[in-house]
Amino acid sequence: MDETYVKVNDQWVYLYRAVDKFGATIDFMVSERHDKAAATAFLKQAIDANGFPSKVVMDKSGANYVGIKKITKPMMGV
Repeated sequence: MDETYVKVNDQWVYLYRAVDKFGATIDFMVSERHDKAAATAFLKQAIDANGFPSKVVMDKSGANYVGIKKITKPMMGV
């Protein structure tokens, strides 16, 4: 999982992207914000569409980390 800041139609937005182990994009989302809510929404979308991954690799973004924790807590009974 990664995100980057890109310009779309003269507006800067965040592009969230999930890739498989071969580097192929399996899901993406464009958001005006880079925060916990956006990261959680993207992770939920990607998991709902592709199933829960056995491994998640991401950068040091705090928003992404919180997003995956919010998704996995209910699954772990925490």
